[in-house]
Amino acid sequence: MTNDKARRQVLQGVMALPFVAALVTDARRASAQTGVAVPVKVDTKGLVAKIKFEAELAGFLSELNGRYKLRVTELTLEPGGHVGEHNHVGPGIRQVTSGTMTYVLPEKTVVYGPGDFFFESGDINHTVFNKTDAPMVHVLFEILPVDVKGPSLIPVKHH
Repeated sequence: MTNDKARRQVLQGVMALPFVAALVTDARRASAQTGVAVPVKVDTKGLVAKIKFEAELAGFLSELNGRYKLRVTELTLEPGGHVGEHNHVGPGIRQVTSGTMTYVLPEKTVVYGPGDFFFESGDINHTVFNKTDAPMVHVLFEILPVDVKGPSLIPVKHH
């Protein structure tokens, strides 16, 4: 994939965020959680995840209402930390807010830094490393089935 095509895909995903956020109109269903410890079935080292916000989708896309939710999670990966090979329950946009992420996909490795956005479809096996001496923080904006509790990480699926 060319850099222009990748940039275009990321920009399209970022432009969709306000639309998705507009769907989240029912404040009574919104919840903020921090520091909730839930077992992860993926090998990790030095990972701390905090769900910052989640709410059921509501609005014009009625076929999604009550079936999916928007979740925002902040992940911190300590120096030398990793998240083993995994997938996600749903798609979403990611943004690295500080530090450097080494993102390993089946066909390539990409290094993301502060301010970089990228899209994950959820069904592509990948591994994440912090190969630096500073913490790496990134934010996940995900669309998940409404009944998902805890992490969206799932053990790898081999296709």
